[in-house]
Amino acid sequence: MKDEKEEKKKFTTISIPTPLFEKIKERIKGTGFTSVSSYVTYVLRELLAEKEEEEEPFTKEDEERIKARLRALGYID
Repeated sequence: MKDEKEEKKKFTTISIPTPLFEKIKERIKGTGFTSVSSYVTYVLRELLAEKEEEEEPFTKEDEERIKARLRALGYID
């Protein structure tokens, strides 16, 4: 049986072009990031968090506007 800590620390390898790796390596100099991997992980998490924030459901106003448009087009009564 695997230890819980071991389960939580699973990683995978993703390849990126060497010039991009070098640019990132230069960018993180003097920051708190200890590796290119930690920086890339941070950036991807931030990007995904932003995307999730943008994916809010329709407001009631949006829903009513859509229904009115569908009625005008004859799709709903």
